Amino acid sequence: MFVQMKKITITEGHADKIIERFGGKGIVEEQEGFIDATVMVKKVHRGDEEVVIMIRWESEEYWKKWEKSDAHIAGHKANRGKPKPEFIIRTEGELYEVKTVKNRVQ
Repeated sequence: MFVQMKKITITEGHADKIIERFGGKGIVEEQEGFIDATVMVKKVHRGDEEVVIMIRWESEEYWKKWEKSDAHIAGHKANRGKPKPEFIIRTEGELYEVKTVKNRVQ
């Protein structure tokens, strides 16, 4: 399994915009090898917010296929040259190869 993680730091009160973008229906769900996507919000009381998106793929090869796909590239081209929204402070991304998974014993 292969995991893509994105961490987006945003100004207070704007987490819903990121959740809507990554939690709503999109074309990634239709891609071969896509397992699921999880959107999480860090628990904070005040100040900047943090949204983490975890996208799981069956393998790194499927993820690469998605990254190179016409649909993925077109989505990025559509936003090229546009300024990022003011509420986004920072975006970070990491890639992980899953080595082991534990499940609850029944």
